[in-house]
Amino acid sequence: MKKLIPLADAVALIPDGASLLIGGFMAVGSPHRVIDELVRQRKRDLTVIGNDTARPGQGIGKLVVEKLVRKVITSHIGLNPETQRQMITGEIEMELVPQGTLAERIRAGGVGLGGVLTPTGVGTTVEEGKQTVEIDGKTFLLELPIKADFALIGAKQADYYGNLTYALTARNFNPLMAMAATTVIAEAEDIVPLGCIPPDTVVTPSILVDHVIAQEKRHG
Repeated sequence: MKKLIPLADAVALIPDGASLLIGGFMAVGSPHRVIDELVRQRKRDLTVIGNDTARPGQGIGKLVVEKLVRKVITSHIGLNPETQRQMITGEIEMELVPQGTLAERIRAGGVGLGGVLTPTGVGTTVEEGKQTVEIDGKTFLLELPIKADFALIGAKQADYYGNLTYALTARNFNPLMAMAATTVIAEAEDIVPLGCIPPDTVVTPSILVDHVIAQEKRHG
């Protein structure tokens, strides 16, 4: 059975300099309590991999504002002026990846593929420094897999074994990221007894999840 872990203890497992896959799309589906605790514990020099950096006060954007991020691998930063500023000044190393390519690179890392062939980016700056492959007269870029030390997952429900479900579009990158990290930490809105989640609605099975964040006690 998966054991719940207190929030502070889970984040304490993450060392400075770690690489983090963080779920979410403009912070929807992100593990907000975990992100806040990363800020509180001042985890530094992080490599963050995610769809975007949200806004300055939301999701991954909080890590950027606090200058805890060394490198970002992402699809867009257009709604976070602080990320843009730090990129221009050289405070953050930036790798911009087309969204579909980013998803496929993470999936490749999770399932053990050696890479992904895609026509996206051929003939653009995305192609610079990358190997190309020609198939049936068409040129493809070889995009390498992405894996990380930790995946920080935001879920709708978890049971005490660590099976996870997601709410609508909050699912986004989370299931892929849960396959591509050495350690998976899941934060769920609700934690329910085993059997409350029908097996055919489980999206991320417990075998992939190392820790589930315990819920805070509420008063009143």
